[in-house]
Amino acid sequence: MADTTLVRRIAERFREVNGDHPMTAADDAYVTAQFVPLEALCGSLGRDSDAARRLMLGRVLPLPGYLRSDGAEMVPRDLFRLTEAAGGSERLHAWFTAHWEDRARGEAEWEAYLSGQYVCLHTVTPAHIRRKDELTAEITEALAAATATATARTADGTSARSAGGVSAGSAGGVSAGSAGGVSAGWTDGVGPSPEWRAALHARVDELDALEPAFTAYDRLRFGGPTSRDTCVDAPRALFPRVGPAA
Repeated sequence: MADTTLVRRIAERFREVNGDHPMTAADDAYVTAQFVPLEALCGSLGRDSDAARRLMLGRVLPLPGYLRSDGAEMVPRDLFRLTEAAGGSERLHAWFTAHWEDRARGEAEWEAYLSGQYVCLHTVTPAHIRRKDELTAEITEALAAATATATARTADGTSARSAGGVSAGSAGGVSAGSAGGVSAGWTDGVGPSPEWRAALHARVDELDALEPAFTAYDRLRFGGPTSRDTCVDAPRALFPRVGPAA
């Protein structure tokens, strides 16, 4: 039977990190489909759930990604994957942070990992964390480049509407430069060129494959839109695919 003191301390720590927000029935259903209760996972692996809780409180294992309405500590099915890859919990910190050349960035990512908030990835690994960061930066920059071009064309009296009649400056306030150096090459009266759209959608599709759907609870704890909202759904709405692949 679980140590109730440890369960309470995990819940308290979880709310310190995420705030105290309600989980709706829809949130619970999403989390149940995507994650597994800590007790059930440890039982299936022959692990001690209280030992796992101690590792969480000792800051060598991530906190649960969610606390379901019934109090269940919901964790990814591969919760122990990185610990095993590192060769044990005592080696995990050094193994994890070594994936970043910038030591300060590695430590910041370690803190984010321990928070349990990397629910933005289907599989949490340093490689996926780094790739997600690269993709969101490139997509955000591409949208800003399009916005800047649209603004300039509007000032010049030229149409700055994208295909489908969506303004390039309406991506939910998303801002920043060009996707991996791809400039926003606009065609008169149409919007960005097919090549620019293809480069944007390639990045959006890759990010889409890395990320789950998220749930309403996530927007509460993160205080706004998720990366899927701003870097997957928004670009697809603003710049729909054109041609045979649309």
